[in-house]
Amino acid sequence: MAALAVHDITEPFPIQELTIRDALDGADVCGKAATGSGKTLAFGLPMLQRTERGSAPGRPRALVLVPTRELARQVVDVLVPPAKAVGLHVAPFYGGTPIERQERALRRVVDVAVATPGRLIDLAARKTIALGDVEMLVIDEADRMADMGFMPQVERILRQLDNRRQTLLFSATLDRDVDVLVRRYLHEPVHHEVASTRVTVHEMTHRFLAVHKLDRVKVAAAIGRESSRTLVFVRTKRGADRLVDQLRREGIRAAAIHGDLRQTARERALGEFSAGKLPVLVATDVAARGIHVDDVDVVIHFDPPEDHKSYLHRSGRTARAGRKGMVATLVLWDQVLDVERLKRRLGLDEPITEVFSNDPRLADLAALVTPAKRRRVAS
Repeated sequence: MAALAVHDITEPFPIQELTIRDALDGADVCGKAATGSGKTLAFGLPMLQRTERGSAPGRPRALVLVPTRELARQVVDVLVPPAKAVGLHVAPFYGGTPIERQERALRRVVDVAVATPGRLIDLAARKTIALGDVEMLVIDEADRMADMGFMPQVERILRQLDNRRQTLLFSATLDRDVDVLVRRYLHEPVHHEVASTRVTVHEMTHRFLAVHKLDRVKVAAAIGRESSRTLVFVRTKRGADRLVDQLRREGIRAAAIHGDLRQTARERALGEFSAGKLPVLVATDVAARGIHVDDVDVVIHFDPPEDHKSYLHRSGRTARAGRKGMVATLVLWDQVLDVERLKRRLGLDEPITEVFSNDPRLADLAALVTPAKRRRVAS
């Protein structure tokens, strides 16, 4: 409790209040909650409380499976302070970095391993890590595991674990592959659910901005100048690099995060963005999965998402943990019909408003659309 209080964590979020007691009692838990709802401590605190110190190198007593390297780092960052308070060592294992470095880390006792499935399987194949002592398993963001095609790897890992283990599974959705995982590998789980995705969506302010192609970068720059942290989503890795160059020419300090970048570059960009030193971060969908940065002011869909699930996932980088957030979607003339369908699927009636980069209303997106000024762009 003292370690948490240092970070101003004194009251539980709803998902923590619901799940921690059952997890401490040793039950399998299935938690449904949106990204940013406090899931890491919901599983992390009971895991740290119940995990005993490991007795041998390379044989963790607890295992957290996550879909991305960024999420692995963030989970470790959250868990290290309370882990130190109870004398446990937590370490991450993920791809994109030399496996030899992680093998060296396993030469000492690692009590809690936080790993992506692929790297964990590689380490096990090299006999650097053994899973026979794992007594507590956490599967975090299980729906993202499914979306990214990791379920076969996850099941391969689960088959290596002792069936007497305790399993905690957290996911924003529990359909299809995730439901199969719950039924097949959790034993009489206790189910808990907090605020639905729809509630999270309506905690955000949404703006749909009709822009001209040659002016789109300048509109994004104008929005970015007025906020301390702006996260911009694009569809492709090449598009991310190109947009960063264009924003820099507009005088905006920006960096990209995508799969073709070295892990050190990704971590540096994310670290500077989290610390407030980098005002604009441009990301692809896959690279952004699991990003947890507090106080993101604005999410910009520079390229509109392909479907409502992508919109929700991208937009969920803001309005986290009960905070308010702004989401702006830039719409070209040939994207209007697709965006109108997207809005109907989301249950949003916000109009598409035409703007130019010199529009003073971009300085305050919350006040951009008023009843007297609303108008829809003809399709």
